[in-house]
Amino acid sequence: MTDRTLLDLYRHELERPRPDHYRHLRPGSVRSFSTLEFFDRVAALADALVGLGVGPGDRVLVLCDTRPEWHMVDIAVLGLGAVNVPIYGTLTPEQVAYQVRDSGAAAAIAEDPAQMAKLLEVRESCPGLRHLAQLEGERAAGVLDLEALMTAGAPGAGERFWERAAKVREDDLATIVYTSGTTGEPKGVMLTHRNIATNAREALGRVDISSDELGLECLPLCHMIERIAGFMYMSLGASRAYCSVFHAGALMAEIRPVVFAAVPRLLEKVHAAVMAKAAAAPPLRRALFQWALAVGSEAARRRRAGQAPGAGLALRHRLADRLVLAKVRGALGGRLRAVFCGGAAVPLYVHDFFQAIGVPVQEAWGLTETSPIITMNGPTPDTLRLGSVGRAFASYEMKVAEDGELLARGPSVFPGYWNKPERTAEVFDGEGFFATGDIGVIDGDGFVFITDRKKDLIVTAGGKNIAPQPVESELKQSPLVESAVLIGEGRPYVVALLAPDLEGVAAWAREHDLDPADHAAALAHPELAVAYAAVVEGVNARLARFERIKDFRVLPRPFTVDGGELTPTMKVKRRVVAAAYAELIEQMYAKPGD
Repeated sequence: MTDRTLLDLYRHELERPRPDHYRHLRPGSVRSFSTLEFFDRVAALADALVGLGVGPGDRVLVLCDTRPEWHMVDIAVLGLGAVNVPIYGTLTPEQVAYQVRDSGAAAAIAEDPAQMAKLLEVRESCPGLRHLAQLEGERAAGVLDLEALMTAGAPGAGERFWERAAKVREDDLATIVYTSGTTGEPKGVMLTHRNIATNAREALGRVDISSDELGLECLPLCHMIERIAGFMYMSLGASRAYCSVFHAGALMAEIRPVVFAAVPRLLEKVHAAVMAKAAAAPPLRRALFQWALAVGSEAARRRRAGQAPGAGLALRHRLADRLVLAKVRGALGGRLRAVFCGGAAVPLYVHDFFQAIGVPVQEAWGLTETSPIITMNGPTPDTLRLGSVGRAFASYEMKVAEDGELLARGPSVFPGYWNKPERTAEVFDGEGFFATGDIGVIDGDGFVFITDRKKDLIVTAGGKNIAPQPVESELKQSPLVESAVLIGEGRPYVVALLAPDLEGVAAWAREHDLDPADHAAALAHPELAVAYAAVVEGVNARLARFERIKDFRVLPRPFTVDGGELTPTMKVKRRVVAAAYAELIEQMYAKPGD
């Protein structure tokens, strides 16, 4: 029988019980749960929520980092036929209040006192919020102890859980996920059990992992690419390790995952760390690293083309792997076989690097509104085409609108935005196709290529259309540039704001006998200005005249979530950046004669 609901997917975990099925890692500590301990907590919490009056259709907010308890809460809520409303920990109290009020949440669960403080601050303005529970740390008056709720199970809790779960239907609402609001008021994306379960089943057919292997969960579980990964692992009964995305790099060697989900920025950080370490090595070792990477890249290119490597290349590749590439993989745990990545475009240089070390990145494309994956590259060389986002899942129909926008229809497409019927109507055409907002093409083999976001296209005063993301991606290949934003809408030419990569700036400072910790001094140094100019000139050399960057400014610091320039999923808020640096932008357009 086909798994219909997310609870059907979860049930498979109980078919393969293990003593350390779930591990939560923090620097210096590990906590484990067995399969049955996990379920006992789920069932006890479900009973407790019923006792608090939470029932089918009620919304429960979850404000918690990536850890096993997040999934315990999720499964307990879903088992009641209730709705999980996940909240990013980086949101401000005002942003949290909006989502509490808009969703009409009856209860909210926070990880610690810092996150609970946000809920306590806004509680009076959210009259529907009846119950608050906290996982760890000192609790304020009136806040329930989540740990106690999960461990005070009464006899028969497991049977009651499955009796209630049997009443959940595939078209019932499972979650409301609020968009990050890069361009305005967040929208609550409604996703049903059918939406997510369909997507998880299809994604599982594209990722090479078995029930006996380990998946890593490190992205925020609010992010649908990580959420779908979790349900994939559940449907296999595979073991999982959890850690914060901020600790993933340091813990990867200890965790030793076989597969994990990522966003491009995480992979860019891994690439930058490896390249920085190689650049700091003695000349001979640096040359060996570059040679091995080139050999690995050529071997990967041959594999993708379906060609045999030849005796000479095969011998060089074995040597390169033994001397260098296997050691790079060892820093990632040594067992990593697959990374699937979504949320934004993966730069080609990142693809090339991971291909060269023998860990192909399977780029996926989609939106929260599509649960989230529409297309995916891999896992075999013949189903992976660099530069594309892969082929569509079998359940999807796709077409390209007259203006180049990609449209999709299928069972993983959401039913609409919570409380926003007008906005829902705007994104569906008369045939029920969802407008993705991405501009792209589909080649004769079915591979989808994204060229830009529809709303991000720059139209200059001269009427030229410019896709900023490919240019920004090229700028970010420099170790000096962490983020780049092109400006030019309605303007006579294109300019750029470059956010510095502080690790790259520190490395430059060391090479020039400057204090690597004094980023401000390095950024003010005239020779570094010359280096940034060279980066821009190098990119301009590959662009059409109307696309070229005529001027640029290096910003004093990188973009951050706390600073307001990045969404919680690490996407740049273009309008926020443009408003924050309006004076710098105007300086670049205020030249005599322009």
